[in-house]
Amino acid sequence: MPFLLVHGLGQTPEAWEETRRLLPFSDVHCPDLVQLLDGAPAEYSTLYQAFAAYCDALPQPLHLCGLSLGGVLALQYAAEHPARVASLVLIGTPYRIPHRMLALQSAIFRLLPKCAFCQMAFSKADVLRLSGSMAALDPAGFLPAVSCPALILFGGKDHTNRVAAQEIAAALPRACLQIIPGAGHEANRDAPAQLALALARFRNIHS
Repeated sequence: MPFLLVHGLGQTPEAWEETRRLLPFSDVHCPDLVQLLDGAPAEYSTLYQAFAAYCDALPQPLHLCGLSLGGVLALQYAAEHPARVASLVLIGTPYRIPHRMLALQSAIFRLLPKCAFCQMAFSKADVLRLSGSMAALDPAGFLPAVSCPALILFGGKDHTNRVAAQEIAAALPRACLQIIPGAGHEANRDAPAQLALALARFRNIHS
C-alpha cells in the first residue's frame, strides 16, 4: 500500500528525504504540491482538488502522512474518502486556523524579499495567496468523518501546535498521540530518525 509524505507550506518534498531513506518500506511517495497545481492559482481549494486527484490515481488504500498544510490536505482526503485511506498521520497540524497568527504571518511575509522564499516550494506571491485562501478553512470540521486509525504527532519544542494535537487526538475515535522529543514544528527535518521509527511502527500495526 502506498505511503504518502506530504510537505508543509514552507517546505519542498526534499524535506522528507532523510525520513524517507530511513523507512523500511519502498512504496513511499512525496508529492510536490507546486507541481500538483500545474500552473493553477495557489488557493487551498484548487490545491486540495489537485491533491485528491493525485491520491485517486494511486493504488488503494493509502497511508497518508502530512505536516502542517500537508496534514490539512491529508485530513480532508481521509474525511472525504474513508474507504481509500488505511491510516492517517498528522504532524503539527492545526485544529483551528489561527486567524491572528495567520494575519501576522502574512504581514511579515509581505515585508520579506522574494529571495527569502527560495528554499520553499511556493513563491512569495503563492504563499500569500495560499495563506489568505485558508482563512475560512475549518480543519476541525473534517474530524467527525475520519474513521481510519490515526497517529497525531507533534515536536516537543512545537509549543504552538501542542494543544491542537491534543484536541485532534481527542476528537478521533481511533487516534493515538505521540511527542517527538527535541523536534520543533518541522519534525521531518529536526528528528528524521525518530519520526521514521514512529511511522514504521504505526504502519506495521495497520497494514
